[in-house]
Amino acid sequence: MTCPICAKDSDPKYRPFCSRRCADVDLGKWLNGSYRVASEDPDDIEDLIEEMERELSKESPKPH
Repeated sequence: MTCPICAKDSDPKYRPFCSRRCADVDLGKWLNGSYRVASEDPDDIEDLIEEMERELSKESPKPH
């Protein structure tokens, strides 16, 4: 198995990485948001609320 950061042979002590340095580089990528799971959800709750209000206003009959 090769290290996912630098492609050297992995070390059993740091598996799947080759060293503590590469393990720390990987951790840093997780912590700063470099690794993300794609989503179609709104970025924040305000966008979701506004979208739901627009949809509800389309469905509700308007008072006379």
